[in-house]
Amino acid sequence: MKGDRARSLLVGTRFADLRWVDQTGSTNQDLLRAAADGAADGVVLVADHQSAGRGRLDRSWVAPDGASLLLSVLVRPAVDLVDAPLLTVAMALAIVDAVAEFHAQVLVKWPNDVVVDGEPVRKLAGVLAESMVDRRGSLAVVIGAGINVNWPTPLPPELEPLAGSATALNLEVGSTVDRVDLLVSLLANLDRRFRAVESGGPEGPKQLVAMARVASATLGRRVRADLGARSVVGMASDLDDRGDLVVIDDAGDRHVVVAGDVIHLRPAP
Repeated sequence: MKGDRARSLLVGTRFADLRWVDQTGSTNQDLLRAAADGAADGVVLVADHQSAGRGRLDRSWVAPDGASLLLSVLVRPAVDLVDAPLLTVAMALAIVDAVAEFHAQVLVKWPNDVVVDGEPVRKLAGVLAESMVDRRGSLAVVIGAGINVNWPTPLPPELEPLAGSATALNLEVGSTVDRVDLLVSLLANLDRRFRAVESGGPEGPKQLVAMARVASATLGRRVRADLGARSVVGMASDLDDRGDLVVIDDAGDRHVVVAGDVIHLRPAP
């Protein structure tokens, strides 16, 4: 059965209940429905292809069949509701950890893209978290991730428009990457990071944010944060204790960006 090797390697972790399918609409939507029906903490759904994969702001996710690692996890976290957004941070950092085991160095572009740094940065992975309260009043969080793993060369027509702004792990390391090995590493690292947040008391979230600062591709850059009706332009100076982005604008005013699209601006010549 597909996923058997991954399941055997994940025994004893939070994510041992792994389901792997050939195709679905959206792994996030599937697990949100499962959560509404009372599915337990720790379910993982992996798909070789998503026909309705989404990123932030309802952007579509383009990926040839089997070329990416597409997954969602369902968690019922033992954290305060105010700390739930940090689970997205944990997923992004777990991807950084897992990719490093394949000798690729990546950073996190706020809020939830994993990128190869440069001018411009090139996206390797994206994270999308969605939450709901089930019929028993219990909080459930579904965190999806899409990682570009093995892109063909030359690129097929559907990927050519992404050539300057995205990349895949095999292109970075120079060889084909085993998706099962990557999945197991990702989930083991995610399990470890979740446990640190849940069991570390007030210090757990602080430690996670401290790690996010180190792994940030955004801090220290001039950015534009598009917040819907308005934009803020300035220097990305810090992450606060919740992982929100602190931007200091050109007038010296401080803005905390909780949600929005952040664009890295080129340095002034």
